[in-house]
Amino acid sequence: MKLDAFDAALVRELQQDGRVSYQRLAESLGVSREAARARVHRLLESGTVRVVGIVRPWVVGIGAVAHVSLDVEGPGRPAAEVAAARPASSFVSCTAGARAVVAELRVADEAALEREFAVLRSAPGVRGIEVFRCTRLVRDAYSPATDPAAAPEAAADVPAAPAAPAAPAVERPPAVDEVDRTLLGLLQADGRASFAALAERVGLSQPATRARVLRLLQSGAVHVTGLVDSRAVGVREAVGVGLTVRGGATAAAAAAARLPGINYVAAGYGRFDVVCGVDATDRPALLATLDSLRASAGVVRLESWYHLEIVKESYTYDLPV
Repeated sequence: MKLDAFDAALVRELQQDGRVSYQRLAESLGVSREAARARVHRLLESGTVRVVGIVRPWVVGIGAVAHVSLDVEGPGRPAAEVAAARPASSFVSCTAGARAVVAELRVADEAALEREFAVLRSAPGVRGIEVFRCTRLVRDAYSPATDPAAAPEAAADVPAAPAAPAAPAVERPPAVDEVDRTLLGLLQADGRASFAALAERVGLSQPATRARVLRLLQSGAVHVTGLVDSRAVGVREAVGVGLTVRGGATAAAAAAARLPGINYVAAGYGRFDVVCGVDATDRPALLATLDSLRASAGVVRLESWYHLEIVKESYTYDLPV
């Protein structure tokens, strides 16, 4: 389904706040409440947009994130399937590049990362793995750009919505009890679930449920956003990029994040100093973005990989519903 100008405006509002009211949408876009409601329902029912709660990794104990490139002898798909079967993997892609498969892992700590590496090394045809360890997320296509807990995290380098506003800074993450975890699980499944429906599921009054949901949103524990089918916004090219830089990686990552076409940027160490995600409507636009990255101050080497098949893409966690 191709988005028209009105759809695109609705999508931008939903990306900023997936729980925005129909009345507010109507006022913002200058239409009736019924028209706004009908168009949002059409987008949701067609699958063009999904409104979901993106739960922050620190809420579920994620403290280590790594981007792993698999050097494979023979077909890459069997190794990709092994990676995709791991609960720790949030993104797996078969690529046209120096390495046949790339994956992102999200786990609790370094020991858990090493266990995942061992599994990937034993996957069919894998001759070895190369690791980029994310230490700072500069731009995330799905979640708020600042983690209240300052925990390292990342998102897959695939086309998606523009980065959302940063979450409010707090000294430490708020306590999350079992009722909160259930609410988070429900929001993962349906970010626009009504307070009445949520209250019925968790056994609290509607005002108490509303207060809890607002606290989770304001603390940054969850960000409710609209995820858009990339084809609906004209994205045809999806590429991952690794940069080697001279000097500080953070400055180079910040510069990359300001370029058009960049949907994800992380700084870290290992195989690369910076990893980026690029999306584009066509080859000339893709080339322009890659050339801009090559010309960025401090960049001494660029390596790219084309996503031929995304085998897994999931940013939900095992939470009660």
